[in-house]
Amino acid sequence: MTANLKSIPQAPVRAGLRSKERKALLYGILFTLPATLGFILFTAGPMLASLYYSLTDYNVFQSATHFIGFDHYVKLLSGQDELFNKSLGVTFYFVVLKVPVTIIVSFAIALLLNQNIRGRALFRTIVYLPSIVPAVATSIIWMWLLNPDLGLVNTILQWLHLPTSSWLFAEQSVIPSIVLTTMWGIGGTVVIFLAGLSGIPQQYYEAIEVDGGGSWHKLVHITLPMVSPTLFFNTVMTIIGAFQVFNEAYILTQGGPNNASLIYIFYLWRTAFRDTEMGYASALAWILFVIILLFTLLVFRTAKSWVYYEGEGRS
Repeated sequence: MTANLKSIPQAPVRAGLRSKERKALLYGILFTLPATLGFILFTAGPMLASLYYSLTDYNVFQSATHFIGFDHYVKLLSGQDELFNKSLGVTFYFVVLKVPVTIIVSFAIALLLNQNIRGRALFRTIVYLPSIVPAVATSIIWMWLLNPDLGLVNTILQWLHLPTSSWLFAEQSVIPSIVLTTMWGIGGTVVIFLAGLSGIPQQYYEAIEVDGGGSWHKLVHITLPMVSPTLFFNTVMTIIGAFQVFNEAYILTQGGPNNASLIYIFYLWRTAFRDTEMGYASALAWILFVIILLFTLLVFRTAKSWVYYEGEGRS
């Protein structure tokens, strides 16, 4: 009898909980609906459409579109398209240069800006400001600076009696020159490193000092392990951004000289909008998607050995 009496008020309570859960679910769906619709309409939808077009011979100026299966992928992966192979090689060369230089320079600048010095906020602002300058304006400025005849960079090198370079106008130096121009906008990466550095407890450094350690020991045993999640994030984002670079190749070089700067995204754009071969360009886009996915998964896989989280040890 006692058990029956205790069970009587539980039904209304459970019903009330279910009602609140349904309301919370409804509100959650309503609040996430704009983002969900935006993803479906502007990301998932175009991706599925490009996947379909990659299996067709879709051309902007053709009235009929025919399903051709994997012909585009066979042409690309069998080596029939020499420009595809060239653009892949150029892009990998760019990524190999871009990613380590960006990470090392950004981290070094963040370490300097993390010091307790006068005017630190001003220096941080100066470092970040170039990253919000439009890419077109930045590229035009670099075109003037790197002009081999009248550019400021070669003028300074001549004044210092140092060898000059053809920069963007030579096959050997065009990709390193493009990497140099992209370093102008590393302010965002520096800010993220600063956020990671500011989260390191100072007592860890004090413990190192008590044990007789110096700056090198602080960097290796405290700073790098504690900032490794931020380093991991910046590495992944830098790799993705490096594979998708376009503005510099389009504005500075147009893929030249002699296709030495035919970066993959520029080749994709040229195939789609100059040659109007949308089906072929869609196949190029999906191959790039797979390449970026594989590199990202590789970084995630290797992260288990070098990314550390406070209180959890290795990831």
